[in-house]
Amino acid sequence: MQTPATDLPQLINITAVAGKIFIDGEWVVGEGGSIPSIEPATGEVLAQVGIAGAADVSRAAKSAAVAQQEWAALPHPARAAVLRRAGALWEQHAEEIGGWNVREVGAIPALAGFALHVSAAECYEAAALPSAPLGTMLSSEEPRLSLAERVPVGVVGVISPFNVPLILGIRAVAPALALGNAVLLKPDPRTTITGGIAMVRIFEEAGLPKGLLQLVPGGAEVGEALVTHPLVRVIAFTGSTRAGRSVGELAGRYLKRAHLELGGNSAFIVREDADVDQAVNLATWGSFLHQGQICMTVGRHIVHESRFDEYVEKLAAKADSMFVGDPAVGQVHLGPLIDETQRDRVHALVEEAVAQGAILAAGGTFEGLFYRPTVLSRPPRTAKAYCDEVFGPVASVVSYSTDEEAVDFASDTEYGLSLGIVSRDALGALELARKIPSGIVHINDQTVNDEANTPFGGVGSSGTGSRHGGLDANIDAFTETRWITMRREPGQYPL
Repeated sequence: MQTPATDLPQLINITAVAGKIFIDGEWVVGEGGSIPSIEPATGEVLAQVGIAGAADVSRAAKSAAVAQQEWAALPHPARAAVLRRAGALWEQHAEEIGGWNVREVGAIPALAGFALHVSAAECYEAAALPSAPLGTMLSSEEPRLSLAERVPVGVVGVISPFNVPLILGIRAVAPALALGNAVLLKPDPRTTITGGIAMVRIFEEAGLPKGLLQLVPGGAEVGEALVTHPLVRVIAFTGSTRAGRSVGELAGRYLKRAHLELGGNSAFIVREDADVDQAVNLATWGSFLHQGQICMTVGRHIVHESRFDEYVEKLAAKADSMFVGDPAVGQVHLGPLIDETQRDRVHALVEEAVAQGAILAAGGTFEGLFYRPTVLSRPPRTAKAYCDEVFGPVASVVSYSTDEEAVDFASDTEYGLSLGIVSRDALGALELARKIPSGIVHINDQTVNDEANTPFGGVGSSGTGSRHGGLDANIDAFTETRWITMRREPGQYPL
C-alpha cells in the first residue's frame, strides 16, 4: 500500500538545492552560477536554480561513464527494481511535484496530474526493459554461432523543453537508465525545478547509484557541450525545429546519434459527416490545452464547407466561455504563457494574420501573460499563424470541399507530427489519413495524446521518427548492436 502523501517527508527541500546542480551524486554550485525560477502567473521568484557550464558537463560525463559500467553489469532485476520504485515515488509525491508544475510551468492542475501519471507509467514501462531479450541468433554460412547482441550506448544526453518538462524528460531518462546507460539531463532553465530537480530527487530516493543521473541545466553553451563531448554517445532532444536542426547538425559532425522530437502544426480534419458538437469538444482540448504550448497542439482546423460556419461559431463561443488565470489559486481552463517573449510572438502572429485577411472570431487579447483562446477564421495559407507552429492558444480554421482538397491542406506543411480526423466513417478516415504524412494519427480524436507504451515521433520537420516509447523504439534508441561469433575451433584461412 502506498504511503499517504500527508505522511511522506518532503521530496524537494528547495533551500538545500537552491542555486545548485547535481554532479556525481552531490549538489554543487555550477560554473554558470544561478538564475531565478519565475512563476509566470505572478512574476514571483520561486527559487534560485543552478546553471552548469561546459566544465561541469565534462566532469559529469567522466563520472557518468565510470558509474555506467557498474550499473550495466548489475543483474537485470536490480535495475528493474529501481525503475519500479521510481514509478511508485512519482505517485506518492504527486501532490508536491504537481504544485511545482502548476506554479513554475503554468500548467493547470489537470495537466500537471496527467504529467505525473505519465511519469509514473514511463518508469513502470521502463522496468520491463532490463529483462527484454538481448538480441537475436543469426544464420551463418560458416560453422559458427552468430549473434546480434544489444548493448548499452554508455552515456546519454537528454535535453528537455519548458512546456511539459516531466513527460518530455522522463520518457528518455527512464528507458535510457533501464537499458544500462547513465544520463546527463539538461532541462530548460525556466523549468529546472519541475523538469530537473524533481526527477533527480525521485531517482535518488529510488536508490539509483550516484553518477547515473546528473543534472546540468543551462543554455546553448551547455547543450553544445553535451552534444560534442566524446563520452556522450546519444542525444535525446525535444524542442523547437530550429534548435533541433542545430543539434542534429552538430551531432552529425561528431558522428553520434541524435533522436529529435521537434515542432508541429497538427491538422484536425472535420469531415462532412462529423458531429460538429463532438468535433468542437475535441478541438477545444487539442488547441487550447496548456495554452497551446504542446508540440501536438491542433494548429490547423480543416473543416468541410458544409460544417464550416457552424463549427467556427461554436468553437468561438467555446473559446469566449473559457476562464484564463492563475492555475494555482483557482479553477481555470488556461494558465499563463511561459514568458513575455512567447506572448509577444503569439500576439504578433495573430495581428499579422488579421492584417492579411483572417477574421478574428474570438480572443486575440491578453493581460499580462494570460492570452485569451483565439479563433482565426479563413486565414490565408501564407499567414504564419496558420502555416507555422504558434505555441500559443490559437486555432486557425479553413474550409475544404473534397477529400483531395483536405489532403492538400493537411499535407501542405513542413511538419508531420500528429493528425486528427473526425468522421462517422472511421475506415474512410483511415484511408484519408494514409495519404497525409504524419508520425501519429488519431481517428475520432484530437491530436494531443500520449501513452508510455506507444512509439512517439514525427516526420519531416517534426523530427526523426518514433524514438520514444514502446519496447522496440526504446531499445533502438538507447542501445547499440554488436555482432558476435563463436567457433568450436579456430578457423583456417588460406593466407
